[in-house]
Amino acid sequence: MIPVLVKDYCIGCGHCVPFCPQEAITVLGRAEIDGETCIECGICIIYCPNEAIQEDGG
Repeated sequence: MIPVLVKDYCIGCGHCVPFCPQEAITVLGRAEIDGETCIECGICIIYCPNEAIQEDGG
């Protein structure tokens, strides 16, 4: 499950950052997911309070 950031939903709260086991998420205004570091575990999808990180349907 590849996480995709929906930038219109992200408020830059950083709530997802401490839950990422690979430290693949940084927040500079909005969240950014490092595709090289991400292991596609989906934990960030579960913990995003605004549903700004979603499973890639493609």
